[in-house]
Formats: sequence, structure tokens, C-alpha cells
Amino acid sequence: MDLKLFLLGSLAISAPAYAQDAPIAHDSEFYILQAQNKDAWEQDDTAVDQALAAFRDENGGNPPNIISILVDDIGFGDMGIPELNAVRGISTPNINDFSDEAMRMVRMYTEPSCTPTRVAQTTGRLPVRIGMGDTTVDIAGFGLPGEEVTLAEVLKAEGYATSHVGKWHMGDIAESWAMNQGFDYAQHAVHQQGQLTIFNDDAIREQVSVGIADFVDDYTIDDWFRPDASAMATVIEGNAGGPVREIRMEPGERWNAAKYDEMNQAFQDKTLSELERLAGGTEPFFLQYWPMIPLDNTRAGRDGPESVNGGLYADKLQELDTYLGEIFTRMDELGVADNTIVVLMGDNGHFTKYSPASGFTPMVFRGGKGDTTEGGVRVDAFIRWPGLIEPDSMINNIIHVSDLYTTLARFGGAVQHIPRDRLIDGVDQSASILFQDESKGRRDHVIIYSVSTPKAVVKDKLKLNLPGPGQNAIIADFFDVMRDTHEKYPVSTEVGAWGGQEFVRILGRHMARKELFPDTGPATGIPYEGIENLRPETQQAVEAFMVKRSSAQQ
Repeated sequence: MDLKLFLLGSLAISAPAYAQDAPIAHDSEFYILQAQNKDAWEQDDTAVDQALAAFRDENGGNPPNIISILVDDIGFGDMGIPELNAVRGISTPNINDFSDEAMRMVRMYTEPSCTPTRVAQTTGRLPVRIGMGDTTVDIAGFGLPGEEVTLAEVLKAEGYATSHVGKWHMGDIAESWAMNQGFDYAQHAVHQQGQLTIFNDDAIREQVSVGIADFVDDYTIDDWFRPDASAMATVIEGNAGGPVREIRMEPGERWNAAKYDEMNQAFQDKTLSELERLAGGTEPFFLQYWPMIPLDNTRAGRDGPESVNGGLYADKLQELDTYLGEIFTRMDELGVADNTIVVLMGDNGHFTKYSPASGFTPMVFRGGKGDTTEGGVRVDAFIRWPGLIEPDSMINNIIHVSDLYTTLARFGGAVQHIPRDRLIDGVDQSASILFQDESKGRRDHVIIYSVSTPKAVVKDKLKLNLPGPGQNAIIADFFDVMRDTHEKYPVSTEVGAWGGQEFVRILGRHMARKELFPDTGPATGIPYEGIENLRPETQQAVEAFMVKRSSAQQ
């Protein structure tokens, strides 16, 4: 029998059901777990509903506020554990205190780099489903489609006020920006730290970036080959449905390390003012603060905390710790700490390419940003909700970043607004989190993609690194990630003899499910269109980009 037909028939994976009152459509493995745990899940759902109803009764009938803090490029073990702080030579007392008040989600899996993780959290979907599994640095002309239903839109439909500050990194076209994706207000960078701290003018002088402007250009005839960070749009601000403007950047002004520091402080100040504004309103609120430090690549004008470690990123993590301490203190002063869920986590592993200067290398797990090893996709992750989530607790069942979409929607009473016309990868982990019970988790696997290619499958404690095209599957490596956190010692023969075919079937079911819910592509358009005060040099950069784009059609 054809494998695909066997899989579809044996699991009764139905065609998409688009009625909004239908169940959320998930990937195939969800239904295997559901078939074995349906009765227990129904009991858990009833208990979760009771806990959430009790909270609302005590909170004036309102659901909780939600704050999401997503930290860039921070490896597992660098936040929340004083002993590991000491091993690394840094100090993060505010984050450590927060971890004592929160639950650590020990097996939080993200995507291997910035954009895909942010897409997964924002949409509840694997980024490959919309062609956004890669990370871009400069002008690209694509981004998050407007048809995607973001967590902000789901919560907004339930009456939440929504605000986003900091990094965004999901596109340089208007429909992809936060103020056009469910946020009432947004202030965020259009691109990311590649532009803002890796190839700005100071970074070029320090040779953090080589080959942009640090040579005599006698033989250069293509003036468009090298990006100009200062010509690209930097930080934009706007309200939903209103004008979008670039801020803190004048025509002819050059971007440098001082501008980067100014931007990060401005993001922190705006987050505090947005917190105060939202706390003073009558609606529950959803506030995203996605800081751009600890990434910082230049020593020009360097100030702030210094550590025994001495690395730039490590020192800036201490500065971020100060920032977060200010936010937690302000929450207490505003009286919102007890009725607000706070999620604090990393978006992927360390940027190990810059490990000598950054001060960070893999510690608990092998690899970092861009890798599909555990060090690339395992991060520190905490969730605090006083009175509902046990403080100083942990759960060790598998959670994927996309699960936050569904779980936070459940906590906010907004599950009915999650779309039913597409596959949602995020599963509801509320019972496991609320009752600190790993057996109540609703995921026991992740499929780890590199851009658009599946590279690894994790199933409970076992991991298969998938062989490349043309490679015999018999050479594939299996690892026990509970025993071997650095994935050095394969147990391929011991596991593969019985588990090889099972892992193949997991991937086969996943690919078969894609035929019912096909992958699409990102939205495309003219970069920066909709910024009403676009600088002349930025307009020229866009014109150059459009010529490059059209050259393939000549």
C-alpha cells in the first residue's frame, strides 16, 4: 500500500474543516496523543476552565494581562540560575529573582534563528508553512502575510489592548509590521542587529564587519553590492490604521554605536511608559517587549555594567537585567503584578560565530544560533502568574514556542478566535503549566527545520538527525538528549533497530499532513512603502533593490 494513503487512512486525518466552531486543526502527532489521552484531556480541560473562571471572578471578571519578553540569542543556562551565572562570570540578580517567582519551562524548543522563532510565537505555526524559516538582514521585500492571524489579533478580538516595543524582524513591507498585525501601537526596528550593530559605521571601523567600506574601492563597479546600514530604514512607530513614521533618524544622518545605544534605551523607556498607560486603562492588555540587547558588537562608546566575563554580549545581558528589574518594579508599583502573566525567554541559542568577543559559548548544550543541535533551539524560558502558576517550579515536558500562541490564547479566554482554516502547530499546554504536571503535556515531539528542510526529529528523550539527500538512512545518528546533551555519542544501533522506522513514520505523517494544508509563501511588496517620512537615501536604496529584483526578469 502507498505509505501516504496508509498514514492518512490509519489515522483518519481529515480534510480541513473551516467552520470557526470546529476544533483547531493540528499536526498529525497531536491526534496520536489525543487518541490515547482523550478522556484525561477532557478532565484537564474542565479543571483548567475552573481555575481560569476562579481567577476572573477575583479579577473583576477580566482575564489576565499578558507581557511577552523575548530575548535575542541567549543560550540555555544563562538566565535564572545563580550558580551558572557564576560559572559564566556574569550577574543577573533581577532575572534570577524573577525565576524564583516563576516556572521554568525546561524543555522549551524554539526555531534555530530570530525570524522563524518570532513567526512561530506570533502565529502559532511553523515558519516553513509561510516560507519564513530564514533570517534576513538587509532590504528583502517580503514579510509576514496579512492573512496570518497573530496572537495580538486573537487577543484583541477578545477585548485586549495591544502594544509592541523593540525588535520585530518579520519583514520590511508594510503588511508585516506590528501596527498592521494586531497591535494598537508599535515602535520597533524594521530589520535587526545585523544592520544596527554588526555593519554600521563603527562596526566597520572595528572590523566587526569586513569588506563593506574598509578598503580602497578602485576596482568596485557595482555600488549596490554592499549594503549601507545608514540608508536602510531603522526604527518605525505608529498606531493601527494610522501613519507610520521613522523616528530618531534625520536625512543624511549616519547610524553608529551611539545611535544603537540610544535606540535600546528608548525602547526600554517606551516599554515603561506603555506599561503605565496600559495599566491605567480599563481593558486587559497584551504588551510585547522584545529587546535588542544583549547583542552589541562594537566597543565604541561602550558603557554600562561590566562583568568578570568581559564579553560584550555578557556585559549587555547585565544591562538587560537592570532593564527587566525596572519593569518588574514598575509592575509592582502599578499594582498589576498579581493579575499579569509574564513570559521571559530566549529566541534561540547563542550567536556562537561571535563567541570570542561576545563572551558566550555553548554551555549546557552543543551548538548555537542557526544550528539544529539542542544548543541552537533550547533556551531559558520562564512563565510567572502569581496565584495560578507555582513559583520556583519547573516542568520538563517538551514545549515548542508555537505552543505559547495557543496556551496564552487559552489563558486570555480567546481560543475561539484562533483560525480553523489552517493548521496550527501550537498546542494548548495550559494544564501542564497550571498544575505543574508533565504528564498533562500535549506534545512529545518537535520537528526541527533549517529554513525549509527538516533536519532533526525529537521524540520524548530521543533525537534523530536526519540524513541529507542521497545519504543512506542507515548512517543517521540517534542521540539520547537526557544522557548526551552535547550530542556526541550516538546510540544509532541501539535505537535505530527498533525506532528508525518509527521516526520515519513521524516525518512521513508530517509531510502527508502538509498535502492537506500546503505550505505557502511570505507576502511580498515594495520595502518601506507606507513610511510617510522616508529619507532620500532610503528611497534610493529601495530603487536599487527594485532594479535588482527585476533583473531576473530581463
